Amino acid sequence: MRFKTLLLLLIFVGIVSCKNEKNSNPETVVTDFEAIEINYAKGFSITDYGDYKVIEVNNPWPDAGKTFRYALVKDKPNFESNETFDAIVQVPVQNLIVTSTTHIPSLDMLGESDKLIAFPNLSYISSENTRKRIDEGTITEIGNNESINTENVIDLQPDVMIGFAVTGNNKTYETLQRAGIPIIFNGDWTENHPLGKAEWIKFFGAFFDKMDEANALFSEIESEYTTVKALAQTADNTPTVLSGALWKDIWYLPEGNSWGAQFIDDANGAYLWADSDGTGSIALNVETVLDRAQHADYWIGPGQFTAYSELEDAHKAYTQLDAYKNKTVYSFSSLKGETGGVIYYELAPNRPDLVLKDIVKILHPELVPEHEFYFFRALE
Repeated sequence: MRFKTLLLLLIFVGIVSCKNEKNSNPETVVTDFEAIEINYAKGFSITDYGDYKVIEVNNPWPDAGKTFRYALVKDKPNFESNETFDAIVQVPVQNLIVTSTTHIPSLDMLGESDKLIAFPNLSYISSENTRKRIDEGTITEIGNNESINTENVIDLQPDVMIGFAVTGNNKTYETLQRAGIPIIFNGDWTENHPLGKAEWIKFFGAFFDKMDEANALFSEIESEYTTVKALAQTADNTPTVLSGALWKDIWYLPEGNSWGAQFIDDANGAYLWADSDGTGSIALNVETVLDRAQHADYWIGPGQFTAYSELEDAHKAYTQLDAYKNKTVYSFSSLKGETGGVIYYELAPNRPDLVLKDIVKILHPELVPEHEFYFFRALE
């Protein structure tokens, strides 16, 4: 009996001791991951698990219908996980291939442009840093996005290839994946908010283990953008705006929820097709455009045109617009890189603050008297 009593007493003491130990730190919560803050971009997320990060890309092309999951790990040979990933990449990457000019500015801004070893169709690139390396022969031409030279890519053995795709039917990427090349899709071009496109610098920051730098760069762009947007709302007027141009007798212009339309709205302009529901382009006949936009105060982004004489030669309908008559047409096509690439297409997604300042300068010049146009120019 004495042994049984002693045993019960020890069990009781043990239970009380365990209860007291649990209650001694009731507020302790173990956290083994951190979600990186993404405020505007809808197409990706980053979760930091310490020794590795997981990037999820959910909209690399319209109606992709799949979320791609990628692991960025610090020790790939010893990485183990029960999860399934579409690619696993050792970081920080020492070299990479990107496939869209919109990827180039992020490399420049992060100080990692020297890591680029190949690109499809080098003549498209305008970045001065990258063009210098192209001239030095340190960046390899790999064809074009529709027919990438897979043999060249396999020979280069990049740490990662950042893919750009408009559909999921790119057999080239499948071939490269089978050859052991990690393919990571980037969907910056599908974002509709100007700051959403720019926020993809955080995506690139993860590959170079430079999240702090990427966050700081984006915060500065966000601050500049929101400041000038607030300033634009103080203007006394809201000018009407037309955009786009004719292509084979069809006028293509941005839909109301598109990237281009958002800029005009944030600059306190009245885009004449803001009521259209969509994020792409509207295709209209010239009569429809003239009916609504003949008396528009400004015409911003007239396609490839850079001079009024070009408008006259292209179509007589252009000369009927008040913006043509009053010389209030502004184009981003005048600013070109060394090989003729339009710099706006490459850099504007990363620097929406500069785009917005330009448009505010057009619509409300009194609000930003010291700003000099970066992308846009009045037609000659």
